[in-house]
Amino acid sequence: MTAFSVDQHDPQCAARVGVLSTPHGAIDTPVFMPVGTLGTVKGTAPDELRELGFGLMLSNAYHLYLRPGHRLIQEQGGLHRFTGWNGAILTDSGGFQVVSLADLRKITDDGIAFRSHLDGSAHQLTPELCMEIQMALGSDVMMTLDECPPHLCSNEQARIAVARTTAWAKRCAAATRDRRQALFGIVQGSLDADLRRQSARDLVEIGFDGYAIGGLSLGEDKPALLAMLEVAVDELPPTRPRYLMGVGLPEDLVEGVMRGVDMFDCVIPSRHGRTGWLFTTHGRVLIRHARYAKDDSPIDAQCECPVCRKYSRAYLRHLYLSNEMLGVRLNTMHNLWYYRTLMDAMRSAIQSGAFPAFRRAFYEQRREYEKSAAYAELVGVTAVAEELTTGEDG
Repeated sequence: MTAFSVDQHDPQCAARVGVLSTPHGAIDTPVFMPVGTLGTVKGTAPDELRELGFGLMLSNAYHLYLRPGHRLIQEQGGLHRFTGWNGAILTDSGGFQVVSLADLRKITDDGIAFRSHLDGSAHQLTPELCMEIQMALGSDVMMTLDECPPHLCSNEQARIAVARTTAWAKRCAAATRDRRQALFGIVQGSLDADLRRQSARDLVEIGFDGYAIGGLSLGEDKPALLAMLEVAVDELPPTRPRYLMGVGLPEDLVEGVMRGVDMFDCVIPSRHGRTGWLFTTHGRVLIRHARYAKDDSPIDAQCECPVCRKYSRAYLRHLYLSNEMLGVRLNTMHNLWYYRTLMDAMRSAIQSGAFPAFRRAFYEQRREYEKSAAYAELVGVTAVAEELTTGEDG
């Protein structure tokens, strides 16, 4: 049985700490979930994820349905046993992934007809099949099938997507399932506040174990993202977990927590690790820069991760430029540690009733870094790096 409790609120804002209890362990919230789309966070073994402090990861039902197949995984004892991960798992329904295959799919009220990006085979993803796949995988938290419209869509497109998402959510909720697996509904509505409110209210009326806010971080500016987040959160019950899907950068997590979000996921820590971008308490480091060729300091002097305790920037730069697999693994481990400790620090700040002060200090550190020469070198390549954060491969 998966349950959720809120233990404490920050008296100065909507930030809160709680516990998500799952069959595979209790998860302190707010929490960040590493993305292991195919059952693995790239370059990181399950035991290493545990050692980095994570108890919950995300995998993707669409990708696992196509390869190796949900029935094979079920025969192998479920996704936990198949992957060797003994922590909790949230499975995304695959709605975003299928809908993003614009040239390979057709959406109707019944579901999503699509062709596999692997071999071109034809498939029909319905809400009922979505539940069947996730039940076979045995995840602790399942997501309803939703239609995620593109960022630049018309109001009519957004309205149709909300109506379908609600109808599909009802069908998912009606499907026979193991009640030990929680089921979350997904709020859609693009950038239309009224549609967001309606979507949230409709889902609350159906009744779910938790609620996700989807369809954001797709190209809109940050004020628009935060405005839609606030609209959705205001309509969601305070006794259920709130999950902001696919977000994001450290500052996005801080802003989301301040507005009452409990759960986050994103490929950024692992994907940035593969592209040489490392997170620090002061900002991001691009390890390939020549300034680090003889730098024997750790990535972050304030970080206690296994990488910073042992390896220098110079060595990590050497590994990255040499295309050594170890470099990618170490970069990813550091970034994941940074994200986990950021969430720890935010929970501690909330428990102390000092989250606004934590937020101010978080941004002050970055403002100091923005005055440095290292930051100036990043300005010309940041836009390119941001393009690399989209996707779902973890």
